[in-house]
Amino acid sequence: MTCVVSKPDVSDLTAAFVGLGAMGAPMAGHWALRGYLKAVWNRTPERAEAFAQEHKVMALQHLQELPSKAKILALCVSRDDDVLMVLETLLEGLTSEHLVIDFSTISPDTSKRAAKRVRGCGADFLDAPVTGGVEGASNATLAIMVGGRLESLEKIRPLLDTIATKIVHMGNVGRGQSAKAVNQVLCAGINEAVTEALAFGHHLGLDMEQVIEAISGGAAGNWFLDKRGKSMIEGRFSPGFKLALHLKDLEIVAALAQDLEITLPLTEATREHYVQLLQQGYGDEDISALYRLKRPS
Repeated sequence: MTCVVSKPDVSDLTAAFVGLGAMGAPMAGHWALRGYLKAVWNRTPERAEAFAQEHKVMALQHLQELPSKAKILALCVSRDDDVLMVLETLLEGLTSEHLVIDFSTISPDTSKRAAKRVRGCGADFLDAPVTGGVEGASNATLAIMVGGRLESLEKIRPLLDTIATKIVHMGNVGRGQSAKAVNQVLCAGINEAVTEALAFGHHLGLDMEQVIEAISGGAAGNWFLDKRGKSMIEGRFSPGFKLALHLKDLEIVAALAQDLEITLPLTEATREHYVQLLQQGYGDEDISALYRLKRPS
């Protein structure tokens, strides 16, 4: 694709959103409620149409239309290849007035490749992975780790403030994704610890609702125990954060660790457990499905 090359200059905050999944839909919804959102596109057109009708925005049939409808183009898709495909389709319409912000979780190297392509058109690019789960997206309490030019971040901070309570500029493009990789390592370790501890409590014959209530207020309390503990012991594993997607993120972590020539034993254990669960058909369940491998039979 060819594009017009000039200096970036985002002049307004009209936004379009690509990817209306479990995270993207509520995030885009907050923008729509505040009048920022003009258009959406989703791989499944029916989902885009339903969202557009609910929020009184445009559902576009073709990705190529997005740059003509908005200056801020936001992505929230699943995988590296999805990000690159979307951007290749958008490139011809990008100008110096556009800013692409990618909320997806992908590798730092892919973010750098994406930024190079976007900046080659005179537009700018921020990698801005989020954390906080579906609850954070729905309640506008996400944390965002941003890589890219600080001046571009500041121009769209009013947009980000509508979906997040914490926004941290991590440095150059790719640094946001590096920080998200750290986050995913922590999520893996917490998942292992919480599921193992609750299974241990079951083996001890304790009332697990009482256990969760007792420990949630102490040093062992954490977000995952609070949000997933009760559903886990009841055998409910609806996402949430899909196990298959966390496995994808941990594969990114593994590649980074290999490049650094370091080992992450706990993360590797979680990857192995997730592969087992994926093979058993639980990839679309919440990551708390790890409890399936540990609870008493």
